[in-house]
Amino acid sequence: MAPTDETDQVTEQASPFGTTPPNRPPAAGAAGPNARMPHWLPRAMVLALALIAVFQLGSWAFHQLTSLLINILIAFFLALAIEPAVSWMASRGLRRGLATALVFLGVMIVAAGFVTLLGSMLAGQIIKIVEDFPEYLDSVINWINTHFNTELKRVDVQEGLLRSDWLRNYVQNSATGVLDVSAQVLGGLFQLLTILLFSFYFAADGPRLRRALCSVLPPAKQAEVLRAWEIAVNKTGGYIYSRGLMALISGVAHYILLEALSVPYAPVLAVWVGAVSQFIPTIGTYLAGALPMLIAFTVNPWYALWVLIFVVVYQQFENYVLQPKLTSKTVDIHPAVAFGSVIAGTALLGAVGALIAIPAIATLQAFLGAYVKRYAVTDDPRVHGHRRRGAEDSPFRRLRALWTRRPGAEDSGDRSS
Repeated sequence: MAPTDETDQVTEQASPFGTTPPNRPPAAGAAGPNARMPHWLPRAMVLALALIAVFQLGSWAFHQLTSLLINILIAFFLALAIEPAVSWMASRGLRRGLATALVFLGVMIVAAGFVTLLGSMLAGQIIKIVEDFPEYLDSVINWINTHFNTELKRVDVQEGLLRSDWLRNYVQNSATGVLDVSAQVLGGLFQLLTILLFSFYFAADGPRLRRALCSVLPPAKQAEVLRAWEIAVNKTGGYIYSRGLMALISGVAHYILLEALSVPYAPVLAVWVGAVSQFIPTIGTYLAGALPMLIAFTVNPWYALWVLIFVVVYQQFENYVLQPKLTSKTVDIHPAVAFGSVIAGTALLGAVGALIAIPAIATLQAFLGAYVKRYAVTDDPRVHGHRRRGAEDSPFRRLRALWTRRPGAEDSGDRSS
């Protein structure tokens, strides 16, 4: 038997799980003192940190530009609203820029006239209240003296009011808040100019904007984008024009009532009711009717009751007769959906969301309606809400049949048998 070399002998070391050679290399993936990290791990860590940084930067930029994005959104819907008028004038030979300028000029003249009339009405009412305040105060003091056996005088009440700490603090707070109000007014004017500028460019350069958008899309997607754009223009423009027509009808109806009751500033109040009631759905009529009721109350308390009754009756007439006929081909959405969309829009974007909620929902509904397959509805009585003729009689019908059965009919039948 040949001797074996010691270097060729493999000694085995005992272990609880068996025998393993002492010089075997570590298994792949096993951690050890000389193990190195995978080559892809540093690149993955850098990529993750870069994604987090980009997300944080985008979130910060979005919050900083929120007001600008909201202004652009308002301008876009305003441009969609005036797009039919601009396109109609452009088809008659006018340049789109000139047509857009004429439409904006007309809108601004109407808005300025409305604000001027409403401001003059409010100023006149405030002056009248200030002039009649001593008489109101005397009547209140006389009523208190009569019912509570007091001896109050108007001079004492006025002096106590002028020397009160509440009035002093109110004057100081009002003086310090003048700068804040001025800053808010300037900010509002800047936002208005921004909206008008963007809406002018959206309306005047609408075809160019559509061409630029379609140039980066394949032909199939271009057709879908143009179709969505056309639906948005039709729904938004139809919503504005139908609401304008209903505002005109509402204003004329309320003007006739207010003029018959000899309520002052009847034309301005009628315009106020027509505008507010139509562009704030469902509850706008009641909000708009509060101001005419208040002014009618100063003439005669019973006149305020008549105005309230007329507002409620006209709201029902508008909801069930006028609105379905005018909006059936423009903004055909359920009143509950319209009210819910206004609430959702208000929660998301405030007053801006309330204004653009209905045309946005109508556009989405019309666009998705082309991709939803519809089937014929089954002739089931549960669909129609009542039983079909010839169905099983209800207990009420059986009871009525027993009640109307001729007395003695059974007896005569028994006798004949």
